[in-house]
Amino acid sequence: MRILRRKLYLETPIRVADGAGGFLLSWERLGAVWAEVLPRGGSQSENIARLGLQITLRAAPQGAPMRPTPSQRFVDGTRIYSIDAVTEADGLGRYLICFATEETGA
Repeated sequence: MRILRRKLYLETPIRVADGAGGFLLSWERLGAVWAEVLPRGGSQSENIARLGLQITLRAAPQGAPMRPTPSQRFVDGTRIYSIDAVTEADGLGRYLICFATEETGA
C-alpha cells in the first residue's frame, strides 16, 4: 500500500484569446489529487536547475478528466511540476506513475 500524503492540483493548458487575433496560454485547475512525490535526479544548465520527479497517485481510467497527460502539470503551492510521461505503476492498474520535471532559476 502506498502512502499518498501530498495534495497536488492537476492543471491543463487552455488557449485564451488575447484580443489582438492571437492567443495566450493559461491554466485551468481540474481538481486535487493525493500523491507521493519522490526525486529521481536533476541537472543544471546555465541559470536553470531541473529536478526530475516520480509522482505516484491513484489511477484513473483512460480518457477520464482526472487522468494526467504529458501536456498537463501539477501545482504544489508555488512549485510547478510539468508532466513528461504517465504509466501504470502495476498490472492491477491501481496507481499511476507520472514522470515530471520541476524547473527553477538557479
